[in-house]
Amino acid sequence: MVLDLREISTFTDFFVICSAASEPQLKAIAGEIELELKKAHQVRPVAVDGFPASQWIVLDYMQVIVHVFHAEKRAFYSLEDLWGDASRLDWENAA
Repeated sequence: MVLDLREISTFTDFFVICSAASEPQLKAIAGEIELELKKAHQVRPVAVDGFPASQWIVLDYMQVIVHVFHAEKRAFYSLEDLWGDASRLDWENAA
């Protein structure tokens, strides 16, 4: 899910929120995001917080913040509801 925060936030433009079914998958998703953005666009996150055991990894690219949650943690924190005023963008996998 992609939330457009440009109209309601001063610290970032977009949240990307995705889920993983396990801690290894969470680590793999976050690692692949880092690898592909570095390879395709020569960008690195300014900060990475969390780790698989915490069941939430955040990759901060300034204008875009990526949240990779274990499915249960995503439901618990419910960022989609917390940022309910944000527009949700249609996004398709380009692969």
